[in-house]
Order: sequence, then C-alpha cells, then structure tokens
Amino acid sequence: MFSGSIPALVTPFCDGAFSEGHFRALVDWQIAEGSSGLVPCGTTGEAPTLSYDEHYRVIDICIEQTAGRVPVIAGCGSNDTATAVQHMKYATKAGATAALVVAPYYNRPNQDGIYAHFARLAEVSDLPIVLYNVPGRTVTDILPETVARLAEIPSVVGIKDASGAIARVGSHRLSCGEDFCQLSGNDDMALAFNASGGVGCISVTANVAPRLCAEFQAATQAGDYAKARALNDRLHPLHGALFTDASPGPVKYAMARIIKGFPEDVRLPLVAASAASRAQVDAALEHAGLV
Repeated sequence: MFSGSIPALVTPFCDGAFSEGHFRALVDWQIAEGSSGLVPCGTTGEAPTLSYDEHYRVIDICIEQTAGRVPVIAGCGSNDTATAVQHMKYATKAGATAALVVAPYYNRPNQDGIYAHFARLAEVSDLPIVLYNVPGRTVTDILPETVARLAEIPSVVGIKDASGAIARVGSHRLSCGEDFCQLSGNDDMALAFNASGGVGCISVTANVAPRLCAEFQAATQAGDYAKARALNDRLHPLHGALFTDASPGPVKYAMARIIKGFPEDVRLPLVAASAASRAQVDAALEHAGLV
C-alpha cells in the first residue's frame, strides 16, 4: 500500500504560530523531489505541542495541498485512547489516506492494553492504520506477537518500525504476510531494513534531502544495492547529525540552510540546536553535496 521515501514532515512555526505558507511550499517541494507519501503531525512535526485546532489544520493543509498526488498518512497517535479516537475520526473526515498511530506512551500498557488500544481505533474508523513502534520514545514496545494479532484486523495494514531490531522484519513477514507493509522508522537502518523485506521508510532525513532519499529507496526496490549503498554512504552522516540534539531542532536548522527563509523555530520544551549540533549538521550537509 505504501512504499519508498515518506517524510515525517516538520511543522514550520513563525513567531510561535503555524506557518501555512511555509508548509504548503514544503509539501510541493517534497512531492517535486520524489517523496512517495507525506506524514503530517508525527513526532518530527512536534505533534505533542500542537493544539487540537492546530493539529487538524496541519492535516487539512497537507491533504489540500497534496491534492491527491501522493498518499497522506496523518499522525493520529496519543497515550489516551479517547484522544486517538478523536484524531482518527477527524483524519477520516478530512480525507487522509491512512493514520499513523504510535503505541500509547507514558501509561506503559501491557501487550493486551496495546492490542485493545489499536482494536478500539479500528472499531470506530475503517481508515487504514499504520502502527508506529518507537520504544525509545514511548517505553512501550509492540512485540512481534502483538503485531501479528493486530495484523489480523483488516484495517491494520502496516508498521513503522523504529524498534532498531532488524530481525523483526523477518518475524513480521512470517507472521503477518508479505502484504503487511513494513516501513523503517530509522533512516540509518533503512538499507538493512529493506534488504530484510521492508518496502520504505517514514523518514526524518527526507525533510532535508528528499531527492537523495527517494533515489535511495528506488534503488533498493529495484534490487540495485550497489547504488543504494553509494547513496546511503552520502546520507549516513546526515542521518546521525540530525539527532545530535533534540529533534527536530537540527532538522529545522538543516532545512533553513538549504531552503531560503525556512523558519528554524521549535516549540518549548524544545530549543534550537546547539552550536556543536549545528557544526555536525553543516559537515553532513557538505558530505551529502547539499550545500
């Protein structure tokens, strides 16, 4: 259903407010550069800092500006099932292609609780759900046996896997079937992830280097791993540099360097990338040939 390079879009802010103009331009640029889908209101989009009205406005603008050119997988996650239900209902009404739903964070539910959370979302909406497993942020981990249970629900169509456990790609293929869409959540593992059976990446780096990320993904899909490795070598320092400080601070700094006038603003409790982080981003941008 989904494949290739799918950026988890940043949310641009100017003077504390969502900048619709910058966001519309970002959507157009991403599509022109070859991104195969878009994710608004994910972690990189600073969704936890958005009000409901802002969250829904970002989804609306993304869908409107995309105009059907690529799929829009709207971020709908929450640690509160009732809130996630509300997000799902809105995304369905807005015309999103699917919902990206993170495992419930902070509450630390057990595997039965995780299953019940996603099962409830599937009950209230037939919008396709892409599970998002990122234990480094949520503490909870959607274990492979729970993914297999969830994959039996018709509207649970895939996973963004940021567990860092490459072996799970094979486990998920065996338990969920080859049609279950596996997308990497870690740019620096996308090469191994796709070689193991993944079909793409919901990417942070693609905010900054959409064409290179799209070309990398296309090479893996074509089985041209020599080209994929060469592109990965160009991108690898950038994958790391974008996480040398709290994300998306370094990402927005990098975007401001390559997109004239793009705002670097992040919302508290995040602050701008440190000088040390910026130096690493600068070096990585130069290595990738982006500046």
